[in-house]
Amino acid sequence: MNSQNLVRNMLQALVDADELAGAATLIWRHGQAHVEAVGRRNLVTNTAVERGTIFRIASMTKPVTTVAALMLLDEGRFDLDEPITSCAPELARMRVLRDPEGPLDATDEAMRPITFRDLLTHRAGFTVGEFHRGPIRRACAETLGPQIDSWLTPDEWIGRVATLPLIDQPGRGFHYGISTDLLGFLVARLRGESLGQVLARRVFAPLGMRETGFVVSRDRRDRRAALCGFDDRGRLTTLTAAPGGHALDERPDDMTFESGGQGLWSTVDDYLAFARMLLGAPDLPALLRPETLALMMSNQLTPEQRATARMFGQRIFAVGHGYGMGVAVVLEPEQADPMRCRGGVGTIGWPGAYGGWWQADPNDRSVLIFLAHNMLELSQMAQGIGLGAWSAIASFHAIAAS
Repeated sequence: MNSQNLVRNMLQALVDADELAGAATLIWRHGQAHVEAVGRRNLVTNTAVERGTIFRIASMTKPVTTVAALMLLDEGRFDLDEPITSCAPELARMRVLRDPEGPLDATDEAMRPITFRDLLTHRAGFTVGEFHRGPIRRACAETLGPQIDSWLTPDEWIGRVATLPLIDQPGRGFHYGISTDLLGFLVARLRGESLGQVLARRVFAPLGMRETGFVVSRDRRDRRAALCGFDDRGRLTTLTAAPGGHALDERPDDMTFESGGQGLWSTVDDYLAFARMLLGAPDLPALLRPETLALMMSNQLTPEQRATARMFGQRIFAVGHGYGMGVAVVLEPEQADPMRCRGGVGTIGWPGAYGGWWQADPNDRSVLIFLAHNMLELSQMAQGIGLGAWSAIASFHAIAAS
């Protein structure tokens, strides 16, 4: 049985067991794309997942925003070690919690300004409130609101970020958080247009990514995957908003907030073009200088930062991976967790919270992409609810790598 059939059968089994609504997968190898689309993109209308289904890709947005920022670096619009206060003066007087779970008034002054390098490598000291149990959790929620569909303007959001304490000194350690969202708004300020306009003109149009953006045009909305999650008994259900209220089933047309960290919609074919560009595909334009691309795709963390980086209590870079700019990087293939990416040395990838995952291997120039809408509360994950998508990703990787 070939890999395509194995992937289809694996996905169908999870769909039949109601552990996954549906998914689209793509394997690019030897110049050919092999696509599978299984299950439903909308539980109410029972419409099927297709090759052209448009999914929310969540944190798979981060590498895209990173490329846009690095294009400005190539153009001399900023230096990596330049303080971001050059275009965000609101952030000139940041304070740092003495204890990430401690009281909000127990802070010290930041020892140095946040730099563009800090944002690109998640070493600015920013976080996500939902990762914490202390007062910073509520403060982030009340101050910043939804992470994707927000009524705040970009300037309002940056102003509010300035009122929150960091959880670590700038440059000290890796902390996954809102750095790429802030980076996206700084890209917009530097260009004098919205982040969506920058990405559309500088990234999507050159690469032919016609289906990717922060909003889905009205004539394509019937191809969107609807918001899908699980109830407290573990049954598939349609959602009116993403977990935490971060994304709505219909985004109002007059919202100006565009999340460079997790806001894009895309398809398997569009994201393939982006991933192949990172691998230097000769039929696609090179958006970055070779040395800048190499910087993005190489580990930027010190040994100590790799050892201490945590997400959900796990040491995510202690073995197997490092972190470049917007992507995880395979350093020790045999120890690399495929949930981030696993291939030869230098393989890159970064998953999305809603069931999206990808990797690009420069050794054989292969690309693997998995897209789904599998939206979970952190409390549900802790109970083992809705983990079918992650099981499917692991199986997809194993089949594609065999």
